[in-house]
Amino acid sequence: MKKSAALYLSAREASAELAISPATLYAYVSRGLIRSEPSSDSRSHRYRAEDIRLLKQRRTPSPEPRGLRSFDADLPVMDSAIATITEDGPIYRGVNCIELAEKDTLEHAATLLWDVAGVDPFSQDNCPLVSGEMRAVADAARHAAPIDRTIAVLALAASADPRAFTRAAEGRAMVGGRILRLVVATMLNGSSSGEPLHLQIAKAWAPDNKHAADLIRRALVLLADHELNASTFTVRCAASTGLNLYDAIIAGLVALKGPKHGGAGVLAAQLVKTLVDGDVAPIVRERVALGERFAGFGHGVYKHGDPRAHALLQALARAGTARKLTGEIPERIAEATGEFVNIDYALAVLVHTLGLVPGNELVLFAMARTVGWIAHACEQLRHGGLIRPRARYIGPVPGRSSAL
Repeated sequence: MKKSAALYLSAREASAELAISPATLYAYVSRGLIRSEPSSDSRSHRYRAEDIRLLKQRRTPSPEPRGLRSFDADLPVMDSAIATITEDGPIYRGVNCIELAEKDTLEHAATLLWDVAGVDPFSQDNCPLVSGEMRAVADAARHAAPIDRTIAVLALAASADPRAFTRAAEGRAMVGGRILRLVVATMLNGSSSGEPLHLQIAKAWAPDNKHAADLIRRALVLLADHELNASTFTVRCAASTGLNLYDAIIAGLVALKGPKHGGAGVLAAQLVKTLVDGDVAPIVRERVALGERFAGFGHGVYKHGDPRAHALLQALARAGTARKLTGEIPERIAEATGEFVNIDYALAVLVHTLGLVPGNELVLFAMARTVGWIAHACEQLRHGGLIRPRARYIGPVPGRSSAL
């Protein structure tokens, strides 16, 4: 199957999915409800699968009010040119991130996602401006959780950067470069540097592990963006009010901490700790019998396994990580639950392999995802619209007496 196949359907497939005739399909295209473009052979057209799903959703009312659904991953809510998700992995502006992670850095992924060509956000002289107040806060919070420390420092950073409120696209990209370097340095309790970010992290976390730099580089690229997840949507909502990029990133960091999002990596680390020295089969069997879930398994978008997790686990296996962690545990849990491994489990295995303190899964996630948040904040600021959705009211009929 071609890697673009999951994004598109043929005319026959689209018509069958909607149970309509080809003529009706073409009518939907002409009305702008379904996007269409020529196929590679130029003799036929292909149709965006997500548009087909959205139209089908509209034509088939759900028994549950849409606003009450906890997660509807198949229903797009806004247009974006930054990234999309396929069964072959996330696509960064047309480039599959699984392939990108084979050789490229987070900085390169950033310039791709930020759509930068005329400037270099990671030039040696584009370092963050750190005020005395920022240094004092960072030092006072030296022993605090890395994300909490970074939120505190970022709250003061816009005031220290005279170009924080620039409206120029290239200017925002340069601000993005300074933000990313500031985030990484603050989370590492270090100073900003022009050295590649994955090397800085590897030196701080695992200086004696010869595989650390490459494994961290891969993880950073794989995590740089994931379309419109909870933290990214939070960033876009914040940016739509006209916030500067520093403050928008704070919104993303706060949302990421939740156990249903980036915090799931910490729960996956607990699972790795439980299974690494135990007999996998009986532990899995007992948990399944008790109805327990396995952190790091199952995904609302990837029905057949997270390609990012597979890519990182394969790299870990090549670096010498025990097959029990890279193969046996995922296989046993998938067999017992029908849920496949996701990136949270792979991050937990990475942190365990490098001998790091559990919790660094979330820190690495935050460093990488800062890139995607900056891309989405810039796109939202460029669009200029305020995100102000409406709620479907399901309360008492208006006019009811207020007397209890």
